[in-house]
Amino acid sequence: MSFATPATGMAGVAILFLLLLAGVPIGASLGLVGVAGLAIVLGGLEPALIKSSVTLLHAATSYELGTLPLFLLMAHLCFSANASRDLFDAAASLIGHRRGGLASASVGGCAAFSAINGSSLATAATIGLVALPEMRRRGYSDALATGSVAAGGTLGQMIPPSGALIVFGIIAEQSIGTLFTAALIPGITQFLFYLLVIALIVRWKPDLAPPSERVPWPQRWAALARVADVLALIALVIGGIAIGWFTPTEAASIGVAGAIAISAFRRRLTWASMRTAMEETLRTSGLIYIVVVGALIFSVFVSATGLADSLGDAVKSAGGGPTMTLIIMAVLLLLLGSVLDGLALMLLTTPILLPIVTSLGLSPIWFGIFLVRAMEIGFVHPPIGMNLYVIQRIAGDVPIGRIFRGVMPFLVSDLIHLLLLILFPVIALGLPQWLS
Repeated sequence: MSFATPATGMAGVAILFLLLLAGVPIGASLGLVGVAGLAIVLGGLEPALIKSSVTLLHAATSYELGTLPLFLLMAHLCFSANASRDLFDAAASLIGHRRGGLASASVGGCAAFSAINGSSLATAATIGLVALPEMRRRGYSDALATGSVAAGGTLGQMIPPSGALIVFGIIAEQSIGTLFTAALIPGITQFLFYLLVIALIVRWKPDLAPPSERVPWPQRWAALARVADVLALIALVIGGIAIGWFTPTEAASIGVAGAIAISAFRRRLTWASMRTAMEETLRTSGLIYIVVVGALIFSVFVSATGLADSLGDAVKSAGGGPTMTLIIMAVLLLLLGSVLDGLALMLLTTPILLPIVTSLGLSPIWFGIFLVRAMEIGFVHPPIGMNLYVIQRIAGDVPIGRIFRGVMPFLVSDLIHLLLLILFPVIALGLPQWLS
């Protein structure tokens, strides 16, 4: 009797979901279900272990996977050079005097720091430590202050170099450079949406964000000069990838060299700071590598059961059309995102949904942007929303309910932005096609 059936695949997905809800680490959950499933499908533990070992070896020797630790090291070096504080100060000096300006500056700081960090949680935590005390000192509403930083932190998943896009590119076997280029316009429009939300909020209730004193232009120029080196490095890394001057791995190497030079120039480069940066990079990279290998093994299991093909046939027979199918997918992702963290959501759904998307004639590159965008919403989607709890830890006296209320307007803008991405795929695909 053959167990290579879609029913086996569905059973594996259900078991994986239960393990994640029980708190089993995501990498272990994916790997265990994948190996056990392959043992059932292939008829024994030995062929399952052989297949899993081949997958492990292929992932460990992947050239693209080297991009991740390099970008992480670049981020930690820039953090040690106090780049997060300088980026926020520069944005605050330019627009902080306007009503709601510090909230907008927080989002701007998140966007800039995202371009050297690539992590939603790290971006929210880092900018939050700098921006929240300043906004609260100047009389900003707790809801607006926490909501703007929590939402701005999600830019870390979209604006390159994004760790989520690197992981998706490896699992889906897509060009990381093309994914980075495709993410630029969605990332910029997402940033502009957040600024619009803040402008509408302070226009509706001006007392939520009192204006501050205008910073003289000499101080503004000085603040901009302090971030000129970091901004130049960001432009070189992201621009070089988009134009095609170098591959993402080469860009990451250049980013690390530039970050070392910036730290040395700022006299922040010490043996202690370098050791800390290396330790944090190795720790984070190791955790992500385990997750990626587990996801690849799970993907092989799902493919062997024919689950994705079966679901794709069911979608085609329903006759709802690509747009309706994508809207249903978006609803499913948002529902799962309310109980799963972002990376778990991506790794659980990519092996199942990607074949359906390609069977509809849609671009895997676009799907990567769509999936990360939905994943971002999960970071600020109550009740799990990881960014919300990160912000609560920083502003410990603010009730979580108030943070939920503060993020709601940004969550509405996220849903509108996701719908536009579905209706107008050119938002993601236009720039890569134009540059090619």
